[in-house]
Amino acid sequence: MSDGSKPLPGVLRWNLGDLTVTVLNDGWFQDSAENLVTGIPAADAVGLQKSGHRPSDPRVTLNAFLITGPGRKPLLIDAGYGPLSPVDTLGRVPAALATTGVTPAEIETVLVSHLHPDHIGGLLGDDGKARFPNATLVLHADEAAHWLPDAALAKAPDGAKPYFENARKVISAYEGRVVEHRGGEVAPGIVAVPLPGHTPGHTGFRITSGSRSLLMWTDVVHLPAIQFAKPEAGVGFDVDGDQARETRKRILAEVADNGTLIAGSHLEFPALGYVARDGGGYRFVPELWVSGQQ
Repeated sequence: MSDGSKPLPGVLRWNLGDLTVTVLNDGWFQDSAENLVTGIPAADAVGLQKSGHRPSDPRVTLNAFLITGPGRKPLLIDAGYGPLSPVDTLGRVPAALATTGVTPAEIETVLVSHLHPDHIGGLLGDDGKARFPNATLVLHADEAAHWLPDAALAKAPDGAKPYFENARKVISAYEGRVVEHRGGEVAPGIVAVPLPGHTPGHTGFRITSGSRSLLMWTDVVHLPAIQFAKPEAGVGFDVDGDQARETRKRILAEVADNGTLIAGSHLEFPALGYVARDGGGYRFVPELWVSGQQ
């Protein structure tokens, strides 16, 4: 008999031209609005959560993305929290990936959006070694420069040191297999889009196949019930809150005006849709999913 208390893997495939984009849900964590939200009063954040039928203490969901297609090796965008996860509601990407039939050894490229642990912890196995033995990591040069040097760790505030230590631990597991970029094409049909602020080298990825395109914007929005309505709202782990706010406002306006299909690391699963203007803010419009969609 199956254990009904054990969550099933969160996996959903979407067609994008000749490519398949598979959303891999890593789980969720929860914290208070007071701890999570910056830029607006906590009471306003709680009100937006309630009006969105979400708990007052926001749950932040987490996704990674698998890109597959004819004539190309499977590619990952981020890898979830993995063994670095502080809670047992996270770390589900390996189980999700297993349902796709793609093995870790088949993945030769992992596009790293940024070096926060919820995006790179899953690059490690439980043994602390590289989970993807044949993969090259691709990340923005400014991200590497911020988190990896000895001097950066030495001058980091004590509360932030674990972020630096975890980034160094993950990258060291892939020594000799790390490639840095400053935007532009990072894989066939995939262009890196620098989105600085959340971290210095925070990067999204524009994926194009034929006439179809998707912007995976990574961490532009962490709290959908709050930040679409109030783009000025940030999160406490933004490295540069002001720059992150300006990037969010710019990207929201751009994708709303252009009708761009978007995906996000912290949009609620299955995490693909559109942005529409709504009064002085925006709202998220989920993409229509149908079985066997083309």
